[in-house]
Amino acid sequence: MSDTIRLRIPPQLRRDEAPDTAPDTLVASVRKAGRDRYLDLLRAMALVRVVLYHHFEWFWLPLVFPSMGVMFALAGSLMTRSLSRPALSVIRGRLRRLLPPMWLFGAVVVTLQVLDGGGPDSDGHSTWWWAKLAFWVLPLSTPPYATELHGFGGHLETGWASQLVVPLWYLRAYLWYVLLSPLMLKALRRFPVVTLFAPLALVIVMNAFFAGQDVVWGRVWETVNDFAMFGSCWILGMAHQEGLLRRIPQYVLPSIAPLIMVAGFWYLQTRPVDPSQPADIELWPIAQALWSFGFVALLLHISPSWEQWPARLERWNGLVSLLNSRAVTVYLWHVPALVLAFPLIDPLWNVDYFYEHLRWLLTSQWFSLLVAIPLLAVLVMALGWVEDLAAKRRPRLFPYPRRPRGRRRSAA
Repeated sequence: MSDTIRLRIPPQLRRDEAPDTAPDTLVASVRKAGRDRYLDLLRAMALVRVVLYHHFEWFWLPLVFPSMGVMFALAGSLMTRSLSRPALSVIRGRLRRLLPPMWLFGAVVVTLQVLDGGGPDSDGHSTWWWAKLAFWVLPLSTPPYATELHGFGGHLETGWASQLVVPLWYLRAYLWYVLLSPLMLKALRRFPVVTLFAPLALVIVMNAFFAGQDVVWGRVWETVNDFAMFGSCWILGMAHQEGLLRRIPQYVLPSIAPLIMVAGFWYLQTRPVDPSQPADIELWPIAQALWSFGFVALLLHISPSWEQWPARLERWNGLVSLLNSRAVTVYLWHVPALVLAFPLIDPLWNVDYFYEHLRWLLTSQWFSLLVAIPLLAVLVMALGWVEDLAAKRRPRLFPYPRRPRGRRRSAA
């Protein structure tokens, strides 16, 4: 599924070889203690890219940095590292970290939908609406939401609920990856090549030979398609953590990965689209799967594994640490912040000075983004503590690391 959303725009704007290292040494070398700041940086960049794409909808952003493939690969790597412990306890721990933030998000969204006219009798849900609420508890499939609401007296678009729930497909796919990771890891260790490319083959078969079956299979198709689209990225992260990528000659990945990306880009350019609009890779699963896989393979091939920040990147430590500490909260609540920015800007059209001299500002997407960022910061401070509780940490209002000074800094 694409992570594309449509935000409200004011009417005025519409418009050499690998070293011969023993396997045990390899695994130990990639399972270092502490955090890998390189992976933290990639995760933070992925989150920022998601926010920018959802706001500006620039078609080239997923090409420059395919966030979803990167995020799934990083999660697959961390999941594999944890699976050195009993699988059930690892799965339970991952679910404990993932679900409480979603429960809070669901409680707010469902309540707002009901207040705005949504409920069992809206959109033909009937009595099934209550049963489907279970997907807000365990997102094995898409939770229910209303496609048309009153918009709180016109302050929001009638499809505001559809916009808010768009990011939930990621949590659904993440849940299935977590549940199936023990089996995927066993398969990867026994049949590495087949396991790595199986999801790619599945997404190609589904979308090239069974196009249109999503209408028939509905939720099942949607879930399997999302799983297959980024499954190879998740398994690639697992292979990286296992040290499998370091066992192949160093020239292999940099030689093959670009070819896979070219195949994805070629497929994208051959799709039937509106000639006046550039093709968006987010709308084509095969292209997105191939491009993301090749891009992630190159990132993991580089993989410098920073235990400490390089001096030139030290200034970004605070922001990167904050985004990693509140990754789920930022992902879930950035869309509400973007949506709410427009109702806050609209009253300025009634101010004569703004209307006469600053219409360019009111119609600027950069201005709405500047309004949305403080809103997101407020939401992170108000709701992010749930991630601390889920991780069994002391709740913090705003986990921005402070820089040590004097002797403390030297000691650090």
